[in-house]
Amino acid sequence: MTRTRQTLTRNAKSDLRQLPTEQVLPAATELDRMSSLEIVRLMNNEDATVAAAVSRALPQVARAIDVVVAGLRQGGRLIYVGAGTSGRIGALDASEIPPTFNTDPRSVQFIMAGAKPAKTIPILQSRK
Repeated sequence: MTRTRQTLTRNAKSDLRQLPTEQVLPAATELDRMSSLEIVRLMNNEDATVAAAVSRALPQVARAIDVVVAGLRQGGRLIYVGAGTSGRIGALDASEIPPTFNTDPRSVQFIMAGAKPAKTIPILQSRK
């Protein structure tokens, strides 16, 4: 088993519910009582944290890019797999990579839970 595969297997076994991105944002607990301006300010404040987080992860992002490019050059494929919003974002990204980076559309694909309806209709019942 390759080192990358071992890491992916180990990470898949971890409890994803513990990730910071899966926690309730304390500032948004009363979102339903906020004005539109308060909501967009909250969103903007949270968006402002993204650049710093991405900056901290640049070495890992570059390594992931290098691994994908090496695989594509050897005839491999990049396959996005997701469900719900993540799946729709993966599908969108997979459809944008060929024209943006001049890659063969057959080399970048996606698999999404929920089949065709899930691409356009949010299926939230499965989250309960």
